[in-house]
Amino acid sequence: MPTDHLWQYPALALIVGYLLGSIPFGVLLTRAAGAGDLRQIGSGNIGATNVLRTGRKGLAAATLILDALKGFAAVWIAERYFGGTAVMAAAAVFLGHLYPVWLRFRGGKGVATMLGIVLALYWPIGLVYAVVWLGLLLIFRISSLAGMTAAVSAPLSAAYFTIFDLVLPLMGLALLVVWKHRENIERLLSGAEPRVGRSGGKRADA
Repeated sequence: MPTDHLWQYPALALIVGYLLGSIPFGVLLTRAAGAGDLRQIGSGNIGATNVLRTGRKGLAAATLILDALKGFAAVWIAERYFGGTAVMAAAAVFLGHLYPVWLRFRGGKGVATMLGIVLALYWPIGLVYAVVWLGLLLIFRISSLAGMTAAVSAPLSAAYFTIFDLVLPLMGLALLVVWKHRENIERLLSGAEPRVGRSGGKRADA
């Protein structure tokens, strides 16, 4: 890396990553489709699970895909144009999704965005992540449980594949996912966490 880019590339990776991450696709899609303000629906979360509560399965799927794509795009752009900054871009896009400046730092919980990140960083980890997430979702139909377990699988997969430089960064992302699900954890422990496809309390979300 040229000397004059020693600070420019990391700065650009962080800025581009955060701006991509902070795009609230769930809010934008539901508003454009006339489904109302997503922040006033269900749990108020901006992720795909809450979009599903509008009854628009297509919008929910689009939100999930776009949230994953922005995670992938941030890492890919950093790796291609700002060499050696992929992990910084991953952290930035993830924090942008969780704490978007446009929504007063009240964003999503990061499961879909983390999927895009790990696919871009090392696709076998992303494959394990997707299998764990979708597998547990199909078995238990509890979105929060599936999402948190998938997130935790990422650093474990990195260690298994001996990609040790990704273990700590992915552990950090996984801990943030778990932190953002702390209310879900309380409901899981009390047996009150709703299942996908069933009506739940106002604050139930993945």
